[in-house]
Amino acid sequence: MFSKQKLAIGLDIGSYSVKVCELHEAGEKCSLVKLGSAVLPEGAVEDGVLQDPDAVGGIIAELINNLKINVKNVAISISGYSVIVKKINLSVMEPDELADYIMTEAEQYIPFDIDDVYLDFQDLHTGTQDSARTDVMLVAAKKEVVNAYLEMLGKIGLKTVVVDVDAFALENSFEKNFSLSDNVALIDIGASKMSINIISGGTSILARDVVLGSRQVTDQIQSRFDLSFEEAEELKIGLAPTGEKKADLEDIFVNICTQWIMEIKKALDFYFSSYPDESINRLVLSGGGAKIKGLDKFLSDETGIPAEIFNPFTNIDINTSNIDPQYIRQIAPEMAISAGLATRPSTI
Repeated sequence: MFSKQKLAIGLDIGSYSVKVCELHEAGEKCSLVKLGSAVLPEGAVEDGVLQDPDAVGGIIAELINNLKINVKNVAISISGYSVIVKKINLSVMEPDELADYIMTEAEQYIPFDIDDVYLDFQDLHTGTQDSARTDVMLVAAKKEVVNAYLEMLGKIGLKTVVVDVDAFALENSFEKNFSLSDNVALIDIGASKMSINIISGGTSILARDVVLGSRQVTDQIQSRFDLSFEEAEELKIGLAPTGEKKADLEDIFVNICTQWIMEIKKALDFYFSSYPDESINRLVLSGGGAKIKGLDKFLSDETGIPAEIFNPFTNIDINTSNIDPQYIRQIAPEMAISAGLATRPSTI
């Protein structure tokens, strides 16, 4: 018999929309209880920073109420310029010694005043018999940005028990569904930013955010054809016929997706230069941008690495009598981060 562990509600607050996911766990298997998303007002969240907390809080409260979610403990993630993720190489230390070192020496590794940030770290235990050094993943997040989220969520009756980073939430989501034995690049393409996390040997080797996203495509389509935002979105993800617009749309897709691929290639080149004997087995795409028709094939052709669209519910039990399978297929790629957050325990 497996005891059920209470999990937090996964709450992914992006620049375009907020996504909510509730999972229940029994042993190593999870079941999907509820999920949904709601569009945010334009400019309410920019580069991971709350610009209109009252509007964002109101939409989150309404979404949770509509989904009839009763759990009040939530896990969130942040990204953008206010977050620094850096891998540093240090001498092997005991856990207490390493914690003391990080707290006293971290400022040399981050571009922020140490008093203005929350710090966390993880020893990746990469030391060997021939080396007394190890890699440590260091994360720093601006207090004012994190505190703004905590205050906003507190006002609507939610308690934040986890503050993660988008790239690591994506890793948790992938690990819940697939083995980390393969070397993979997880690429989440949101509306205004792209998160890249390269996993090698079960460990995050590189995690970075790039300020490029699928809103670029929508904006270009709107401008080129004088369409509404909704009409442009339908064309972007292939829900509307292209007709005589096909050639122009292909031009937009190629130009913008080429920018994304250049950034992905930079991350891959950095990885290959640091680990010349390693390879990447596959590229795994998620986020709203992953739904652009043909992007996976285009990326595979350009990099020579197989690319696929990530379904974060592949290994999750789903009661299809309560949740429409077609809706899940449609929304799955953009739920990757919230699903990863929803795997976190509900207690601190």
